[in-house]
Amino acid sequence: MICEDMHDLMTQSPTGSAWMGLDLGTKTIGVAVSDRLLSCATPLHTIRRVKFSKDAEALLQIIENREIGAVILGLPRNMDGSEGPRCQSTRAFARNLANLTTLPIGYWDERLSTVAAERALLEADTSRKRRAEVIDTVAAGYILQGALDRARHIRAVI
Repeated sequence: MICEDMHDLMTQSPTGSAWMGLDLGTKTIGVAVSDRLLSCATPLHTIRRVKFSKDAEALLQIIENREIGAVILGLPRNMDGSEGPRCQSTRAFARNLANLTTLPIGYWDERLSTVAAERALLEADTSRKRRAEVIDTVAAGYILQGALDRARHIRAVI
């Protein structure tokens, strides 16, 4: 089930389950997971993309092993807020993944998440090689943490 609204995603996600955040690239998928309290995102690892069926198989294995209750995909909007070809590709990925799982799938505006991840890795004095290895995973962590913070705010208002 694809949820365009964070409130809908929250109501469809099983209580007490973790969430998974994804940073979809053309060559890799950065994966991050939350704790069961939905307070903290932790970068997990990077999946090298092969084809959708293999990528989905790897993601579904993580979902099962970690008892994930919702998936957040980074939506790469343009800086003016419009949606380009990368957004269309992300939405197609979400539709295909929704055919394989009953979990709610939501989107989070990922503008500048990679820039923030790069800055954090530079501040941690991470080598260029190591940054290249983990940038997508750290960006997935930023995407997921943004969604978790928004969900926490919505819960506080309700």
